[in-house]
Amino acid sequence: MTLFDENVSVVPAPRRRRSRSTVFGLWSLAVATLILFALTFLPSPYVIQQPGPVLNTLGTSPNADGEEVPLITVPNEEDTPSAGQLDLLTVQVNGNRERTPSWLELALAWFDPSRAVVPVDRIFPSGQSTEQRNTENAALMSDSQLEASAAALRALDYDVPQDIVVGTVDDAGAAAGMLELGDIITSVDGTPVTTVDEVRSAVQTGAGAPVSLAIDRNGAESSVSVTPRLSDVNGQQQWLLGVGLSLGFDLPVDVKIQINNVGGPSAGMMFALGIIDKMSPGDLTGGQHIAGTGTIDAAGNVGGIGGIRQKLYGARDAGATWFLAPRANCGEVVGHVPDGIRVFSVSTLQDSLKVLETIRDEGDLDALPTCDATSVAGS
Repeated sequence: MTLFDENVSVVPAPRRRRSRSTVFGLWSLAVATLILFALTFLPSPYVIQQPGPVLNTLGTSPNADGEEVPLITVPNEEDTPSAGQLDLLTVQVNGNRERTPSWLELALAWFDPSRAVVPVDRIFPSGQSTEQRNTENAALMSDSQLEASAAALRALDYDVPQDIVVGTVDDAGAAAGMLELGDIITSVDGTPVTTVDEVRSAVQTGAGAPVSLAIDRNGAESSVSVTPRLSDVNGQQQWLLGVGLSLGFDLPVDVKIQINNVGGPSAGMMFALGIIDKMSPGDLTGGQHIAGTGTIDAAGNVGGIGGIRQKLYGARDAGATWFLAPRANCGEVVGHVPDGIRVFSVSTLQDSLKVLETIRDEGDLDALPTCDATSVAGS
């Protein structure tokens, strides 16, 4: 009989060494995981601009109660509603100073022509909170509506008087204790003034000499003498009164614009066109779907805006086939127009009306100014 020892000796099998390729693969996986984590969760110093809501100035907009009401309301509105659209465009910002997009979101946006990756400081200046920016944009929107109303009514041959109104007073500024909120400045050193630029120019020309301001305060006329102070403004030395001035208008027609959660001045031109359409017989659009953007002043000058490329894609996606762009933005338009939309450049409200008239009457569109290499070179 064969006996077996209870103490069986076990010889371990030789340990297989991992190949270099296996080790490299594991390291690569670990690194990729870390990179993915960083891309997904680590904040960035950028925000993303993308197309925002599109609103038809000839249509409706929700009020504070959520009820749909006309975006623009004017008295004695023409009975025939427009068959077309005059769209205002917005830009939505993904992120803010308190929460910026992840690097992964930025990577995806980088390859999307309708979106733009921009430094957060460009949209939210250092020291300015999101709430402060929203308040500033709301004020710009309010001013834009007022200037658009004045420009539109003047285009319709209404007389629209304007005043230079003191909107803010710096407690530590040169005019503290002399000028008050709501004061109307009528002349500087005896010369009548009707624009804010005229006041600024007179102050700069004086090079620090006291200026005599004629003012209207609650209907009572008086004058004050203010000695400007030299201050740094965006890296340049300027003489300042220490007040914020804006234009006030005595509108002969009660124009109401209902729009929520949209700030800034860039819808001014489209507001003006919407007002004119509603107060004019016929249809400015000719049944066409037209979009546009641009600031406007009471004199009807159209100014440049931000986010023009995002607005081009927003207009295209909303179904517009025609686009009115400020001439000042043509450099950003060339080479970035999405298929299916045609762009015309405008510098004034009259330019915009000319484009609408030509589209409506099926006129010579090729004779209208556009954003092309020639227009950019000549600007």
